[in-house]
Amino acid sequence: MKKRNRFVAYFGFVMLMVAFVACDSTSKQESTGEYVDDSVITTKVKALLAEDDFLKSFQISVETYKGTVQLSGLVDSQKAIDKAGEIARGVKGVKSVKNNLNVKK
Repeated sequence: MKKRNRFVAYFGFVMLMVAFVACDSTSKQESTGEYVDDSVITTKVKALLAEDDFLKSFQISVETYKGTVQLSGLVDSQKAIDKAGEIARGVKGVKSVKNNLNVKK
């Protein structure tokens, strides 16, 4: 009986450790908390871009991964590129911004 109890306890401990490792983030995968944080950041950046009178007419794509915001799309000027990057950097939780916006030709 003691061996069985020891085995069950050991098995439970191993399963718990596997669960923690499985939920941990890797360089290629976000944890659930990071995904939620990134979704909040993306939503805030999109809302601020839509509120800005100068930028609201452009279709700017916003994606966030582990606090890094990526902006992409076409705008009319370098001023719009700079302004969008500035807005994204101002959002709480943003670690860096990859500004891949291009000027329409």
